[in-house]
Parts: sequence; structure tokens; C-alpha cells
Amino acid sequence: MSNEILFSSCQLGRIKLRNRVVMAPMTRNRAIDNIPGDIAVTYYGQRAEAGLIITEGTSPSPNGLGYPRIPGLFDATHVCAWKNVTDAVHAKGGRIFVQLMHTGRASHPGNLPPGARILAPSAIALKSDIWVDPDGNQPAALPEAMTLVDIESTIKEYVRSSELAIEAGFDGVELHGANGYLIEQFLNTASNQRTDDWGGTIRNRIRFAVEIARRTAACIGGDRLGMRVSPYGVFNGMVSDATTEDMYESLAIKLSAIGLAYLHVVDHSSMGAPEVKPSVKKKMRDAFRGLMILAGGYDRESAEAALNERRADLIAFARTFLANPRLVTLLRESKTLRQPDFATLYTPGEKGYTDYPV
Repeated sequence: MSNEILFSSCQLGRIKLRNRVVMAPMTRNRAIDNIPGDIAVTYYGQRAEAGLIITEGTSPSPNGLGYPRIPGLFDATHVCAWKNVTDAVHAKGGRIFVQLMHTGRASHPGNLPPGARILAPSAIALKSDIWVDPDGNQPAALPEAMTLVDIESTIKEYVRSSELAIEAGFDGVELHGANGYLIEQFLNTASNQRTDDWGGTIRNRIRFAVEIARRTAACIGGDRLGMRVSPYGVFNGMVSDATTEDMYESLAIKLSAIGLAYLHVVDHSSMGAPEVKPSVKKKMRDAFRGLMILAGGYDRESAEAALNERRADLIAFARTFLANPRLVTLLRESKTLRQPDFATLYTPGEKGYTDYPV
């Protein structure tokens, strides 16, 4: 069995990746006033040897800024700030996609700018707390059930943000359809109890995700677009049911027809969540013509196995990339990896962000 596939080049849409190691998207809460600053330039630049970097969740709308200190991408200020990041990554030969994440009901008014609203498929509150600066954990607010006008305007926000992403120099866009945020809130029956054409049946529940993907692909090209999903995930109150496998297979079929560059499947079982069943991964793999990224507790050995067995084309690494900015080199040389400082995952400032040894 070859042990070099992980470090081989790979064509992703219109760009070539120098290896198959992906830096997974990770919330870091360092964007003061929702604008990525100089430390973000350093942070992403330090990790540019990844074949592909996918940024932290970035809101396409003021309504999606449900967490403190998460970045946005919906105005000229954001474009200028992100351009500094993409320039730093490209200067080191890296490639970078922005992950668009609308928090939906995972939100609190204390984190939103004036005039923003908390929207979700249905008026069902998240049964967990949201951190608010400087008040600490606060109960998530009751969202407004989205009207048809709200749905249409939100889809347009995703498309416009994707346009701005290309303007900011990103190589592409990942739509965050995982972890209980807005796109998955439409997919999941725990948060979507609509009785119109946007809820109920599998076809209706995947419609929001499919429509965003379709219109965004029409705007920037499907070969610059991916989507992340988390079947059987429980984060942010998500549940699975008898339709879960069929729903994700149907979603994969639709996204493949649109021509997306990749599908990114995350399995949080390494952190105690239910396993993403091999059967659903296989169904999605078989249904989707683009590349498959797998994420969830991989090391070099398990990553190579997944690539050799053609269960994936790329492997995403998350927390190990935080403490090991040159993770690709360390994996290639089979060096011991540092562990991240879990106390500083979401705190502001450089500590636990840009101070890991490079």
C-alpha cells in the first residue's frame, strides 16, 4: 500500500492542490467587529502548506452573526480585510476557500448588529446557551419563522457573499450545511416543521440547500463551490430519523447535478457524537461525481487508508492544524504532533491562535 497519496497533488475544479491535506473550517472567534484582522492574516499564512484551507465559518449576512467575534463577508470592508488573508496564503503557494455560515437560530440578539434578525425555518428555539460578550452564556433566543420573502432574500445574500468572496481573492466557497446552522436547520426535522414547499418531505427540506448551491454555482461556477454536511450530527440540537440516509443521498444527487467541486462530510464520532454510518458515506460517494472530503479524527494512517480505499479524495484535519501550523511537513516526516490549548480555542487575541511554534 502506498503511503504517499496524502501528499500527492490533486485537481479540484479549476485549481490544482499540491497535496490532499485540507485544513478544516474551525470557529476561532478572533474577528473584532466581525472583521478579520492582521492576526488572521498571520494565522492562515502560517498554515498555507495545506493543499486547501477552508476558513472559519463566515456569515453572508448581518442576520447570520449569531456568535461573538465571527467574521462576515457582505460588504466592502470585509472584502478588503479578507483580501489580505488570501494574498498571504497565495504568496506561500496555498489555496483557500471561504466557508459561508449563517447561524440561523444558533444566535442571540447581543451578538447581532443593529437591525439584524434571528431567522430560522420554524420558530423553534435552540435549547442551549450562546456566548455573548461581555455577559457570558445566555439562552438562545426564539427565532422568527422565515417568510417566503425572508427565504428569497437569504438565498440572495449567499449568492452575493460568494461574489464578494471571489472579489476578495478566494479560490472558492464552501457552503456550511452542517453542525446545526441555517442550511442544516432546513434539512433537519428538529428545526424545520414547515408545512409549505420548504419543509416536510425530503425534497422540500433539501430545497433550501439545493437552491443556494444552484444559484451560487450559476454565479461563480460549480467548480469553485463545495458543501459541508454532517449526517447523524447532534450539534445545535440536530436529530436523525428514518429519512436521514435517503435525504443525504438525495442531496448528493442534486449537488452532483449542479456540478459542485466537492462534498465535505464531517463525522464527529471521535468527539463523542453518533458515528456517520459507512452506508450513508458510501451512498453519498456513489451519488456524487465531484471530489469527496472526509473529516473527523483522522491521523496519517487512517487518512492514507481512506484515500487508498477510494472512500475519499481529500482528508480534512481540524484541531491538529491549530497546534501544528506546518502539519503537512510533520505528517510527512512522521513527527510527534503538539496538542492544542483547549482553553484558548475561542478567546480573543494571539494566544492559542498565532503563537504555536512554526
